[in-house]
Amino acid sequence: MSDDQWLELTTVVEPEAVESVSALFAEHGQGVAIEQAVESSRDGDIVNLPADAPMTVRTYLPLADPKLDDRRQRLEKGVWALGKLRQVSPLQVRTLREADWANAWKEHFFVHRVGERTVIVPSWREAEYEPRRGDVVLLLDPGMAFGTGLHPTTRLCLIAVEQLVKPGMRVLDVGAGSGILSIAAARLGAIEVAAVELEPVAASVCQDNVNRNHVADIVDVRAGTLDDEPTHDERVDLILANITIATLLQLHSLFNAYLRPGGHAVLSGVLAERADELLHALRTAGWEHERTEQEQDWVAIYIRRR
Repeated sequence: MSDDQWLELTTVVEPEAVESVSALFAEHGQGVAIEQAVESSRDGDIVNLPADAPMTVRTYLPLADPKLDDRRQRLEKGVWALGKLRQVSPLQVRTLREADWANAWKEHFFVHRVGERTVIVPSWREAEYEPRRGDVVLLLDPGMAFGTGLHPTTRLCLIAVEQLVKPGMRVLDVGAGSGILSIAAARLGAIEVAAVELEPVAASVCQDNVNRNHVADIVDVRAGTLDDEPTHDERVDLILANITIATLLQLHSLFNAYLRPGGHAVLSGVLAERADELLHALRTAGWEHERTEQEQDWVAIYIRRR
């Protein structure tokens, strides 16, 4: 990608405010990055995520966007309003080049393990890592796609991929971001994975990571949204959706259309305090709730099409 300039807009929030701020940034910004204090050993064996530490939420706006001023004002007003309800710091804004953003990640992003055998290896640290027998290695460069696997919702989804993906499965990853879940599914035996990502920048990074992991013959990256009427060939065995609760509430009926009878879905990006709200909507629509897994304040909801 070209070395374009961007505005980086940042706020520091209490954990309970992350979802509201993320929804605001998703609506008016270009992508959402959620950063959390992480204590990790260099080989990834020890990862500690302090539960109550403030979290940093970022979004980006391209300087070339003709609607830049309007989008920035909407973000500033939204953060100000949320700050009246929760602990949300005033919006900080700086200009940076795309290459500077990418390099900033590299200093703090190390190898780390998720679940029983999934290992996320930053592409620039590949030479430092020696795989163990049985490791499912994901080479990742988040670029500007905001998906490193450190956030609890991503970790919950990676564990679900380990547990649910079987050889020969077809998988749909909604809100694919950096492609981490899609690549994991391909590595674990899925024969087809559709990685759907609304943000063009993230979709480009997702494609780069798919190519980096040599799974382009399995993972089909699609920039845009889901079609309202899936074809028979688009029916899948498993849906992964690590997105906002507002989007999950809008899309779960469409997910049902994409799943084969008896298929499963894992929905995350949901704060535990709002899980019952989503579960009520899912049960009302006829979904079968199998279980809910939680890490810190976040949950992943496992559901099944009857």
